[in-house]
Amino acid sequence: MKIEFKVPTRNEVSPTNQAIFDQLQKGLGFVPNIYATYAYSENALKNYLDFANAPSSLKAKEKEVVNLAVSEVNQCQYCLSAHTAIAGMNGYSTDQILDLRAGTAPFDTKLDSLAKLAKNLTENRGEANPELVENFFNEGWTKENLIDTIMLVGEKTITNYLHKTTDVPIDFPIVPSLDLATAV
Repeated sequence: MKIEFKVPTRNEVSPTNQAIFDQLQKGLGFVPNIYATYAYSENALKNYLDFANAPSSLKAKEKEVVNLAVSEVNQCQYCLSAHTAIAGMNGYSTDQILDLRAGTAPFDTKLDSLAKLAKNLTENRGEANPELVENFFNEGWTKENLIDTIMLVGEKTITNYLHKTTDVPIDFPIVPSLDLATAV
């Protein structure tokens, strides 16, 4: 039997998490359901947001490359939907977003090396193909970028797992599976 997780409201979470909900409401205009789900824990929401918002050598647009590739491998419908919207806000076209979900970026060789590495790291649980790592460096990425990419793969995987376990409602426009989206 699967346990149902309802999305906790502001009144159902701790005072600490209520303050975070207020900040999210003010900054985003809403509290995403996945963030609210973290608030079942006294500490997880703050810890996750600190982790997700920590300084990185990767720019926002580069992070979306990783977020989409990882979420596709992990088949997290929530994160695919959320990061499709965010990637669009960061300037990616619909076709580019589909490429990124597939773990490629044929429109940009540097981003392609990042997408392929993120996909490979996720598929192989961190054991990266040495040729992909070499290509990553050949495209101008640094060791700092590699470490930050691995951190981002881990951060996104945490949220992918949280949604896959709790199956809370998706509060972003739902995207079709990659197979359906590319069959058009």
